[in-house]
This record gives sequence, structure tokens and C-alpha cells, in this order.
Amino acid sequence: METLLKTNFNLPGQTAVYHGKVRDVYTINDNLLAMVATDRISAFDVILPKGIPFKGQVINQIAAYFLQSTADIVPNWRLADPDPMVTVGYRCEGFPVEMIIRGYLTGSAWREYAAGNRVLCGVTLPEGMKENQKFPEPIITPTTKAAEGHDENISREEIIAQGLVSEEDYRQMEEYTRKLFARGSEMAAEKGLILVDTKYEFGKRDGKVILIDEIHTPDSSRYFYAEGYQERFEKGEAQRQLSKEFVRQWLIDHDFMGKEGQTVPEMTPEFCQEVSQRYIELYEHITGLKFQPAPSENLEGRIEKNLLDCLENLAE
Repeated sequence: METLLKTNFNLPGQTAVYHGKVRDVYTINDNLLAMVATDRISAFDVILPKGIPFKGQVINQIAAYFLQSTADIVPNWRLADPDPMVTVGYRCEGFPVEMIIRGYLTGSAWREYAAGNRVLCGVTLPEGMKENQKFPEPIITPTTKAAEGHDENISREEIIAQGLVSEEDYRQMEEYTRKLFARGSEMAAEKGLILVDTKYEFGKRDGKVILIDEIHTPDSSRYFYAEGYQERFEKGEAQRQLSKEFVRQWLIDHDFMGKEGQTVPEMTPEFCQEVSQRYIELYEHITGLKFQPAPSENLEGRIEKNLLDCLENLAE
């Protein structure tokens, strides 16, 4: 099955292109962005060598669903979805931090906690917590947004002191982050899921803080199944989850954590298909919609045609 690992378009008015970990982002006339969600998958800040069938479509369509569902909370960059794997929207000046919000002690936060650390990004964590335990209140643990390499944990105070974000803008980002997480948690609960943690990115356009990129997808979020959560937690068992964490765990089990000298384990077709099914499962769970796979032949040609049509319409 064909997967899309990279695009190389030359679009009308194109002034720049950026190939991120997952998305190829085209700047049009310094005013618009065309964001292509490829089938690439990354973990530990490393792009894995094989693509995941339909991953780009799943990510793009979940993001569109949530951007549309949260536009009453915060203005966002999205204008159109001309292809199942593409979003076109306004170009904003992005802030160099990512707003990570956590409702439960899990993942990297748990690994830090288990190592004895009780302060994460300037937030003091309660003593005596267990893995996957719910925090009394969600905590915000920002990271820097690195152009290359690893993002680094950073505190609210450091962000403001270093001038990465003004205090006024940071307060606005915090408020939006908490409101978005509350809405995402409500929407997840309606579908029998728990939104465990997630990240948001913001930028500025015309002096206003704008939500950019994507939200509440398995690339940026972790979900537990609500059914059985408490029982598993009390028994100290692993939670049943829909997220990329199982990919990270698979890599850890194969002695890979993105460190120098480590080799990515072989990604068999069966493993890639399993990951694909996990992504599709999350799409159907969180949206309540049946996933409709788009044709997978000549993905780059289809996307280019749809993008060109969209940009022509926007220019009229």
C-alpha cells in the first residue's frame, strides 16, 4: 500500500517550504500555509524509516474536526481542507514554545517522577503519586520548540524571563490551553475516552494570539479508554490507550530511545499495519465517524491537484 513520505511541490506564489517531522509546510505569498500531513511517523524526535498507511489522512481529518469544534474558544489558522491530507490556512508568527498540558501522571512525566524528580517545568508535583494517576488539577509543562533536535523542558518563569513570549501573551496561551483541554476532555468522555495529555502551539496574527498546527490527534495527544481505567490503575496495570505511546514502548523494548549509537528496529509491514489500525481506531472513536480511506494511488499527484485548485479559488 502506497504511503506518502515526502512532497516536493512548486506551488504558485510559494516562498518557502519546511519539511518537519510529520508535515511538509508550504508558505504561499508569505500569507498562507499549505500543510501536508504525510504518512511519516516520529518518536523520540527521530523520523522512523517507514510510513504508516492512512496516518496522514487520519491526523489531518482529526485536526480539522477539533479545530472546527474549538473555534468558539480560540481563533485558529485553518481556512480550508482541500484534500484528506492537507489543511490550508493563515500564516502566523509562531511562538518558540509548545504548551503541554497533562491531566495524568504518565509517559515522560512519569519517567521523571519515577527517577525521583518532583519539580517538572517549574511545577511541584505531589508526593506519593502512582503511574497513570490523575492530577488534582491539570498541569502545564511547556517545552521549547527546537528547530532541530530535542525540545527541552522549560518553566513559565524562564519563558517570560528569556523573552520567548511576553507575560501578557503567555497568560493568554495558558488560558486558551486550559479551555482547549477542558473541551477536548469533554468530547473524549462522550466517546468513552480520557484525554490524558496533549500539546498546543500558538502564534500571532494581526496582534492576536492564534491557535496553529493541529490539536487532539494521536501525534500530539494521549488517550486512555475510560472503561477499565480505575480497575487497571488500582492493580498497577498498563492502561489500554490510543496514542503513539505504544510505538515509543515498542521502540524502548527494542533498545531504541533516539540516543546516539542506537539503531531503529525493523518496521515490518505487519507492524506498520497494526499502527495504521490504531490510528484509524482513534479517528472513529474520537469523532464517532466511520473512517473513509481515500485512494492511496498517486498520492502526491492527487494532493498537488487539489492544492492548486484550492489556491486558485482563494486567490479569486
